[in-house]
Amino acid sequence: MTSPKDATTHTARVQEDFRAGTPMDWDDQQDQENATRGFVGRPENSVVTTDAGGPVWSLEEYEFLDGEAPPTVNPSLWRQANLNMESGMFTIAPRIHQLRGFDLSEITIIEGDTGLIVIDPLISREAASAAMSFAREHLGHRPVVAVIHTHSHVDHFGGVKGVISQEDVDSGKCRVIAPIGMVEAAVSENVFAGPAMGRRAEYMYGAKLDRSAKGQVDAGLGKTNSTGTVTLILPTDIISETGDKLTIDGVEIEFQLTPGTEAPAEMNFYFPQFRALCMAENCSRNLHNLYTLRGAQVRDALAWSRYMDESMLRFDGKVDLLFTSHHWPVWGQEAANEYMAAQRDVYKFLHDQTLKLANQGYTMTECAEILELPDALAGHWCNRPYYGTVSHNVKAVYQRYLGWFSGNPSELHALPEEAAAAKYVEYMGGPEPILAKARVDFEAGEYRWVAEVLNRVVFADESNTEAKELLADAYEQLGYQAESAPWRNFYLVGAGELRNGVAETASDFQTAGADVAMVMDVSMLFDAIALRINADACAGKELKVNFDFSDIDEQYCLFVENSVLHNRRGLDDAAAATVTLTKTDFLLALAGHPTGDADIEGDDNALATLMGWVDRTGGNFPIVTP
Repeated sequence: MTSPKDATTHTARVQEDFRAGTPMDWDDQQDQENATRGFVGRPENSVVTTDAGGPVWSLEEYEFLDGEAPPTVNPSLWRQANLNMESGMFTIAPRIHQLRGFDLSEITIIEGDTGLIVIDPLISREAASAAMSFAREHLGHRPVVAVIHTHSHVDHFGGVKGVISQEDVDSGKCRVIAPIGMVEAAVSENVFAGPAMGRRAEYMYGAKLDRSAKGQVDAGLGKTNSTGTVTLILPTDIISETGDKLTIDGVEIEFQLTPGTEAPAEMNFYFPQFRALCMAENCSRNLHNLYTLRGAQVRDALAWSRYMDESMLRFDGKVDLLFTSHHWPVWGQEAANEYMAAQRDVYKFLHDQTLKLANQGYTMTECAEILELPDALAGHWCNRPYYGTVSHNVKAVYQRYLGWFSGNPSELHALPEEAAAAKYVEYMGGPEPILAKARVDFEAGEYRWVAEVLNRVVFADESNTEAKELLADAYEQLGYQAESAPWRNFYLVGAGELRNGVAETASDFQTAGADVAMVMDVSMLFDAIALRINADACAGKELKVNFDFSDIDEQYCLFVENSVLHNRRGLDDAAAATVTLTKTDFLLALAGHPTGDADIEGDDNALATLMGWVDRTGGNFPIVTP
């Protein structure tokens, strides 16, 4: 295994110039004070494991985070990484507590009259269970009477079964509250593009990077993702309108829906008796993503800004505490307004100024290169690009309105990457002169250009070890310089895979667990299977198979025509076979664990033929090589 290299003198100089030239107040300690305010305690052991003993979370790996930033880490990202180490339980107001440092997100607990209200139960069952166990050491063993999901991303619902059980909900002991559309949004985002998203998430969060000053230091939004069991319990209460109110265990809650902002289904909510406002993930201590690099639909910057303004007006004069689903709170109306205004304005600025440039004829790439935040926005620590960046957020705004095409006809039918790379290298005289020039540019610190040109050489000839090594060196220095944690992780994972190859082990990231699959509408489940159909294998063939799901009393016909897999509700008399089984057994069969409990009436081979046309997907496909 090739180890990471040191920062070059050019990168060290870039870090020094960055600190001297950026508009932030480096002596400001307000974030440190807020991140430690109300500290109660932290567990002696920060490692969380599965029942079998495998690790799913650890803060101990980050003990290297201390002192001044080394030249291998952007000093602003180093600051954020240290702030995200403030972990444990915090009492942020009477009867309101937060558990930070147990996962990428955090749990907030509200004490009701008799029990606990839990907001956002992390990514995995194991992490959430560890957090709740620690909380009960200080709060006692009071029952959880409600779980509130602020939105549809997995780090806000996946650990729910570490907090409550399905039996708690079925018996009426606990309510599950979510914004309208949450389940549908969670399923569509995490299943349809799940394999690609999971692989890219390995890059975004630096899953397999060493935790070190030359490796993964943070995710910007938190340290990283836990890798335990993703769970889901269907909501019992759906918030469908802004202004909806619930009283849970003596605690009144007023809701504000914010669809299409940080998530397709999201909501803020206010606790009048505590004068406390939860802003979900619509506010965070970083510039967020209008487009997330793991892959997702582009978010609406204008709606995000408008809903933030609505929050400011709706709760003006009523807020003593503002808290979110990540990072640390702010206290007092003045600080809350300043925080919300800074975040509101950064998304509106990116939206408006991107379209201003686009309407002047600038392309997506040109817009991203030109646009910079004014000091009035960039000087706020909460607007620093630890997670999203100005560059890729500008591209997201452009894409949302104008798509991938710049208008230049050369892009209409461009060659795919490998074919184009071969021609580029041929036109530039072959790999040897390119490498010679790239080494000169590397020594001059022109890492962006070295990455651009050597990517062509690698895609033209993956066996060119010299090109791969120099490209890895360029990625590494770009990673060291990045203020964005995802950019850093992408660059460093890319460098590692160029040097050492793609790991054979499967992705640690789950985009959907068994619980998510179980709540999927059957038609949506079949739509997901259709994404895996091998069009060549079934070319010119037709087949119909009925499915009768005995446990949910639903019937469907699956049929193939023109290399497309369709589904219709109801049974078709012309089907070659009818398969009767439970939905659970069907999901097990899809996962490669058939139970043999299916009853087949008709052609015994029809189901096997159909499933033979369905490819298995996922795995560690290459990203930085052909």
